[in-house]
Amino acid sequence: MAFIDDIKARAKADKKTIILPESMDRRTFEAAAEILAEDIADLVIIGTEEEVAKNSEGLDVSKATIVNPFTNDKTDSYINEFYELRKAKGMTPEQAKETLLGDYMYYACMMVKMGDGDGIVSGACHSTANTLRPSLQIIKTKPGTKLVSAFFVMVVPDCVYGEEGTFVFGDCGLNQNPNPEELAAIAGSSAESFESLVGKKAQVAMLSHSSMGSAKHDDVTKVVEATKIAKEQYPQFAIDGELQADAAMVPSIGESKAPGSAVAGHANVLIFPDLDAGNIGYKLVQRLAKAEAYGPMCQGIAKPVNDLSRGCSYKDIVGVIAITAVQAQQG
Repeated sequence: MAFIDDIKARAKADKKTIILPESMDRRTFEAAAEILAEDIADLVIIGTEEEVAKNSEGLDVSKATIVNPFTNDKTDSYINEFYELRKAKGMTPEQAKETLLGDYMYYACMMVKMGDGDGIVSGACHSTANTLRPSLQIIKTKPGTKLVSAFFVMVVPDCVYGEEGTFVFGDCGLNQNPNPEELAAIAGSSAESFESLVGKKAQVAMLSHSSMGSAKHDDVTKVVEATKIAKEQYPQFAIDGELQADAAMVPSIGESKAPGSAVAGHANVLIFPDLDAGNIGYKLVQRLAKAEAYGPMCQGIAKPVNDLSRGCSYKDIVGVIAITAVQAQQG
């Protein structure tokens, strides 16, 4: 079964409520119509009646719950709780009200905080910062989390590498230039995400322009140190590096460039040394290899909140909603 078909089947088996705050974007409603038709998740769409009517024209989203912040009878309780959460930071009740009514992402986070939703998908027309800032202020990080990071699930057609063409790429959406400790945390979180979503053993490659000492540079040293930390902190996962991308994925090259490595040539989780490499890498694979790219998915937040690329299609949103629902099943 294809990755996304398996995810959809898992989502259907234990339906969760996913909140969509971008009622100003047509793609939200195109994705919602498909999710509802396939009965993958229950949906809450935040918006006014006018916004919903305008952007959903011709689409059947009648099974979605439409929440208008300006008329919802729970809005006052959300405002009060938001004020209590943020008053130590200087927020006033008036500012709490203005923020929740002026930014649907903040409203969505308060709904999840108060138990009225299981996860959020946003970012089709908002930046990553505008998606994650409210999440970190309201929902907070998962206990024990060292770092919130982002990953993509990449599904490459007709590919013999990875897990039958399925990979996790991290971090491709959030941390600009992680230090060795942060890069190790990204590796551990990404391995956990791969195993929970794909259901196979993670093989984690710490990527570099060097393989096992073939080049000397501070950038290489960072990856070497991160690999050492990751192996110590996450002994339950197979992690190795530093590895060039071909040595990570291609068995014959892995044997040549990293003899004796259990990961080289078999990697299905690719950890990029910085955000430039990660973002460029996933977009090249998406466009040139015609891969399905689901994300950026977030890891380390107490409840699943997932970002979208602003260049996403509605089909991409469908996939991210289904993945978010499966993440929500896992607590």
